[in-house]
Amino acid sequence: MRPFLSLVLLPACIIAFAEEPKKPVVTGDPARVERIRKATMPKIDKPVSFDSPEADAILSALEVFPEDNPWNLVVTDWPLHSKSKEIVASIGNDKPLRYNPDMGFVLVPPDQKKIDVKLVSYPDESDKGPYPVPDIVPIEGWPAHYKRDPKLKNLTLDDVQRDKLKEGGDRHGIVVDPTTRVLYEFYQLKKTDAGWQAACAAKFDLKSNKLRPDGWTSADAAGLPIFPAVIRYDELKRGSIDHAMRVTVRRTRRAYVHPATHFASRLTDENLPRMGERIRLKKDFDTSKFSAEVKTILEGLKKYGMLVADNGIEWAISCAPDPRIPNLHEELRKVKGSAFEVVVPPTGYKPPK
Repeated sequence: MRPFLSLVLLPACIIAFAEEPKKPVVTGDPARVERIRKATMPKIDKPVSFDSPEADAILSALEVFPEDNPWNLVVTDWPLHSKSKEIVASIGNDKPLRYNPDMGFVLVPPDQKKIDVKLVSYPDESDKGPYPVPDIVPIEGWPAHYKRDPKLKNLTLDDVQRDKLKEGGDRHGIVVDPTTRVLYEFYQLKKTDAGWQAACAAKFDLKSNKLRPDGWTSADAAGLPIFPAVIRYDELKRGSIDHAMRVTVRRTRRAYVHPATHFASRLTDENLPRMGERIRLKKDFDTSKFSAEVKTILEGLKKYGMLVADNGIEWAISCAPDPRIPNLHEELRKVKGSAFEVVVPPTGYKPPK
């Protein structure tokens, strides 16, 4: 005789099965890839500045790294770091979110003439040239930062390239070849009478997940690329940022975590963030009362988060210095550090190679 199965126990089994915790999945967003691959890449036969409709069309068809690359992973359901609260507090619970209109770039054709750039500080951690640096390569902050400052608005691009006012600083320079999908980034790029020079030069294959050699820096302290993290006009206009962003904090730890390859600190306090640390805006943060541009940024921070990339002002994310992007400073400052949390990949995750 078949044993009698209790009708009372059966629903309980079903309920128990249904309530089993959902395991986080490590993946990108297929819709992002589909959108990009449906777009048609325009022909590029001359250098194109990032702050133009021509650049917008090119960027809409440019796939930046494979779908499973760390910059493209959706982290909405990733688990919290065991020291998430402590790390956020070390950066500043009451410190505001900020943005720097800093990281411009130029798009070049595949036959762009390559030139020598003298490497003056980190030649042993630089990718060898020559490099496709065009005459219109922007230096960090050009043009919006300069044009909005009464003291700087009369400077020309050549003045900025030559550092006429001796501002110094990081002077990042970024060149993208969308056709071959190769990225070139420079730290402290400067034009001189003898030619171009830079402290460091880093080359990234946007078709690959390959990282910098372990222990190497890049144009950023963490050894990470900058271009994939920049908030762009075409993204804000579309209403969707489909990648992790770049953030600076004042104090970091003498350690790095994938995908970073380099640290820039002597501090060993485990409550400090490592280079490459992933930080996410909390799911329940209300973005409904923000402008369309800021809401797009904040929803991107919920979905993809941001990676600690350099030492600098707390909670500062990088935006293209595009005159078409409104000043977002005061609105972003309404978001405080306590709205963020540090996350880690789910157990069993293996970084792509």
